[in-house]
Parts: sequence; C-alpha cells; structure tokens
Amino acid sequence: MDDNKKGLKSRLVIKILINLTLMLGVAVLLVWLSTVWLDVWTDHGEYATVPSVKGMPYAEAVESLEKQGFEVELSDSVYNDKLRPGTVVDQNPKVDAKVKNGRLIYLTVNAFSPRTVTLPNLIDTSLRQAKSILEGLGLKNITVVEVPSEFKNLVIAVKRGGVRLSTGARVPLNAQIVIEVGAGLPEFEEMDSIPVTDSVAIEPLDLI
Repeated sequence: MDDNKKGLKSRLVIKILINLTLMLGVAVLLVWLSTVWLDVWTDHGEYATVPSVKGMPYAEAVESLEKQGFEVELSDSVYNDKLRPGTVVDQNPKVDAKVKNGRLIYLTVNAFSPRTVTLPNLIDTSLRQAKSILEGLGLKNITVVEVPSEFKNLVIAVKRGGVRLSTGARVPLNAQIVIEVGAGLPEFEEMDSIPVTDSVAIEPLDLI
C-alpha cells in the first residue's frame, strides 16, 4: 500500500516537472518570437543615410526624398535675397546622418518675399529707444537723419523711400528705414546761453 502511494507521488512529481518544463519552454519561445517580430517591425539594424537636398527646389527635394523612402515636412522659411526663392536652405536631420527607414525629414526653404513686421509708434521717443525697437523687430538697415527741431534726438518721423510711415504700417525686414530726429535748433541754444541781467528803469522825459 505504501509502495503504491510512493509510486503515485513520484509520477505526480514527474508530471509537474514536465509541465513546468513545457511552460518554461513555451515562455522562452514566445519571448524569442516577440523579439524577432519587433526587429522586423522596427527594421532593426536597417538604417538609411540622409542625402543632401540643399540648394534644390523644394518640389524636387520632396520628390527625391520620398523616392528614397523618407517622409518630408516643410518646417520653416527664411529670406535671403542672394539665394533663389523656393530653394532648400537647411534640412534636419543633417546630411549623411544615419536614420531609420521612413524617417521624417524637415526642410527649411528660402521664401519668395521677405517677412514683414508692423511698425509701432516711435514718434517723440528717443533715438536710442527707437533704434532698439526696430532692431528688435529684425529691421537692420537703419539710417539716422537730423532735421531742425527744438528737441534734440527725439524722433520726428520714420520714412521709407522718402515716404513717411504711419503707425501700424507693414514693413519688410530688408527695407531701408530712415529715422528723422531733432537736431536742436542753434537759436534755442543761444537764447539759453544769454545771461539774465537786472532790468533798468527808464525815467520819463520832461515835456516842454
């Protein structure tokens, strides 16, 4: 009787060990299959080299990149009057970068016209403040002209091409801006320098 119990117990232990071994084997197989599937899905080890499209027309650059399996997106535009409008001036990732197949390539192109900014009110502000505001907007071609005025270095007018610009005018970033400021009139300076003297009383003349 005891031998039968021991035999049943041994067979039960063996079955349990076999089942555990099978479960472990299945688990290892599933992990291996998942790794293989993930490598295939992500093209593990498959890389592409980013070609150069700088200097190419945007449409041509897009066509070339898409033929090589990349996706393309226009990310920004700049303006350079020395370059042909609509050409690619920058790309990200950079040339010769190793990337996954199908990677998104961001392109920056040269705009057909310069970006414009809105001119704020600069009248009666100081020359230094006016220049600082204009340069902060991106306007770099600034000329200062002094005009007769009682108030020195205060802005009298802002002009472009000889035309006075009003507040709110749209100005291209490459525009030549002229700031007219007061020169301070010499006659006012001379008047300020004349010393004040005591007044002299004039006695009335005797009438005959």
